[in-house]
Amino acid sequence: MTTQYNRNRSGFGPLLAFVLAVLLGAVGLALFLRHAQVGFPGRLATLISGRSTGFDTSVPVVVAQIQKLSRLETVVYSLDTVVEGAHSSPVIPDILAGDKILLVCHGESIAGIDLAKLKPEDVRIDRNNQRAVHVNLPPSELFLTTLDDQHTRVYLRATGLLVKADPNLETQTRVKAQQQLQAAALSDGILDAARKNARTTIAALLYGLGFQNVEVT
Repeated sequence: MTTQYNRNRSGFGPLLAFVLAVLLGAVGLALFLRHAQVGFPGRLATLISGRSTGFDTSVPVVVAQIQKLSRLETVVYSLDTVVEGAHSSPVIPDILAGDKILLVCHGESIAGIDLAKLKPEDVRIDRNNQRAVHVNLPPSELFLTTLDDQHTRVYLRATGLLVKADPNLETQTRVKAQQQLQAAALSDGILDAARKNARTTIAALLYGLGFQNVEVT
């Protein structure tokens, strides 16, 4: 005679699945409430948990948060050009006394805003609406103009028959190239672009701090 045993686990399996689902849901909810701070997730977390959404809207705190960005570089302007440097005699032809160099130059100008110059009076928070803020940024600046030595080279050097090559001519021409690069960057509106990009960056920072009405000029 064969005896057959049937083990019924139908009651234990669903119970275990239910317990695991509850635990996972609790962990997920805790993580959500911990990290949801701003925007719709923050408002939803507030409704669920009943927590307050207070945040420090004092001017010193806002100024300190912005100044953490320090010298905010927002635009890099690149230029490839050929620059000529030359020494010549007013009475002797260049073929005899001239000295000329052509440099193929690649350089960059970097512009932005020095946020260390931001003053408390540049930040205004609406007394009737602590979620509204206006920030007046310092002027944009051209921080740096440099030549890339790896991509800058002498294309041509021609020296007259009666003179030696001036060892300072290349250095002088590099300075001239930097000046031309800087002038081109300014002419193309690098300072306006730097300010526009800085305004976008600071606005994003302020929204992240919890402000809802942000104006940056």
